[in-house]
Amino acid sequence: MKSWVSLVTKLINLLKRIGAGALVGMMVVTCVDVIFRGFNRPIFGAVEVVSFMATIVLACAMPLTEFENGHVGVDLFIRRLSARAQARWDACTKLFSGVLFGLVCWQMWLYGNTVKATGEVSMSLQFPDYILIYIVSVAFGVLGLVILTESLVNLRKAGAR
Repeated sequence: MKSWVSLVTKLINLLKRIGAGALVGMMVVTCVDVIFRGFNRPIFGAVEVVSFMATIVLACAMPLTEFENGHVGVDLFIRRLSARAQARWDACTKLFSGVLFGLVCWQMWLYGNTVKATGEVSMSLQFPDYILIYIVSVAFGVLGLVILTESLVNLRKAGAR
């Protein structure tokens, strides 16, 4: 189990670095574009590039946020249960969530294959859209792994006395 958690943690850290790089890229492109606009020379496709990077930032941040329990949860009824019952509830909900994100990952990958086959590209820069779809698909796959790992941890808690 420790090696599995270590692998998932390495994947989260990789996505964290990719997302951080995209965030820095967004800042650089936006700042340079604003400066160049002052000289009436805006960067062609800057809005498109920033939107691509924002997609990458959001997708790459989701697994880390889940790992750190940063998502908002409403547990008015659940917190009144015993610790063991809470662990069972969390294990079940996380199991279903992990499977859901696994399906989303798979369907997005298939959609990326379709977009690649059709040759769809972005409007201004003619950037292949399937690359972004694959990145988001991988991020959702890692998110599914994070959630399933948490489900296994909660199942162990539920089984312990």
